[in-house]
Amino acid sequence: MSDPTPRPDDSATSAAVSAVVVLAAGEGTRMRSAQPKVLHRAGGRPLVDSVLAAAGALAPGLLVVVVGAGREQVQAHLAGSSPTARTVVQERQGGTGHAVRVALEQLPGLTGTVVVTAGDTPLLRGSTLVALVEGHARAGAAATVLSAVLDDATGYGRVLRDADGGVSGIVEHKDATPAEREVREINSGVYAFDAELLRGALERLSTDNAQGEEYLTDVVGILRADGRLVAAVVADDPLDVAGVNDRVQLAEAEAVLRDRRLLDLMRAGATVVDPRTTWVDADVQVGRDAVLLPGTRLHGRTTVGAGAVVGPDVTLTDTEVGDGARVRCTTADGARIGPGAEVGPYTYLRPGTVLGARAKAGGFVEMKGAVLGEGAKVPHLSYVGDATVGEGANLGAGTIVANYDGVAKHRTEVGPHARVGSDTVLVAPVRVGAGAYVAAGSVITADVPPGALGVARGRQRAVDGWVARRRAGTASDAAARAADDAAARVAGAGQGETGTDGTAAGEGASA
Repeated sequence: MSDPTPRPDDSATSAAVSAVVVLAAGEGTRMRSAQPKVLHRAGGRPLVDSVLAAAGALAPGLLVVVVGAGREQVQAHLAGSSPTARTVVQERQGGTGHAVRVALEQLPGLTGTVVVTAGDTPLLRGSTLVALVEGHARAGAAATVLSAVLDDATGYGRVLRDADGGVSGIVEHKDATPAEREVREINSGVYAFDAELLRGALERLSTDNAQGEEYLTDVVGILRADGRLVAAVVADDPLDVAGVNDRVQLAEAEAVLRDRRLLDLMRAGATVVDPRTTWVDADVQVGRDAVLLPGTRLHGRTTVGAGAVVGPDVTLTDTEVGDGARVRCTTADGARIGPGAEVGPYTYLRPGTVLGARAKAGGFVEMKGAVLGEGAKVPHLSYVGDATVGEGANLGAGTIVANYDGVAKHRTEVGPHARVGSDTVLVAPVRVGAGAYVAAGSVITADVPPGALGVARGRQRAVDGWVARRRAGTASDAAARAADDAAARVAGAGQGETGTDGTAAGEGASA
């Protein structure tokens, strides 16, 4: 299903970009986590994946990620999520300038435009990077800084401008004078550079600063001293350049991504009844006229078809919902729900579950690796594991498909238009043929031929007086005795109304 939602990351630029370098080597100590900061998730993606998605809008010749702390985890992740990205190891944490220098040392002969960005800015959009590169090309600059204007710039490097409005330098907050700290235009840490000029400037960086590191920001001053032009492009939305340094900022970024995604969906024709309680990941697709009710959470690569209604209280992960389907109070992971199908309430669809068109998995139903054919129904209180249920078949309330024998799992087949009675156990591997019936309360361990009635239950018998003998003195015993007494009174009253010869009570014999 195609996603009608316009994506900012789908932008294109006419200015060629030779490489994008993503800085992802920092320890992220303020996250207080054993996991590298760039692998923490916001909007359904690790932070670095959001940055790489934005970088994709530039169609760069090379995509390079500088890794350091937690490199093994980051490299393993990127191998699966972004196999075209090349990783470069920064062995020591020598600052942003050192990180870029390490990257360029692995790219000898690189020319053209190089974009540098941080790996912890999940709000950065492809359209913003396109604007940066196009502004860089128009100005013919040696370097162009992506900046933003903030009401409170505390903690950020300040962009300093000359009398003509050009960028004269960037000063880190810790190194800024009181007057420089009054500047509200901040450096985002995102730049476009001429590769050859950048390489030369990096070789001249110093560690004479508060951190004792090589600052990439010092490249601006070096290039200006060489008489080169340094420009700046101000981001339309200051949130685009917001970084994530701790769990509080991670939650704030998550909320912004949620709001942006829902806004895109609503503008594309989907209804979101309560945006405050609805969460939709970046890679989710939602069709036109779909309705997302309160408490809906869509994760991974979930797709929701046109006109489908999802919610309330639904969590779907990597699940496909067909056009016009209805899903209520359900958790589904790796499932496929066909067009017009009905699911819920209080239903759990586990990986491998497939519901055909107009099929139904009703209240308190759990399914795993099960396939329901078109129009098949499992309406109530059932577990269906590793089964294929044919079109139009019906599994009655309380049906259990027992797929596991303690060692291995086996598959069950229920033919088209078969009927399985309530409170039945189908013990796999077993087949119920097309059009067959299974009597309620049966435990089926052998195949039921097409058109046959399968019955597997003991004959009912009553053991009279069992409660009086085995449960004497209990409430059950008292209730049973009361019922017996009441029955005896009814029987006695009936006998008193008619004599043994058939005459009415009190009526004398005729003379």
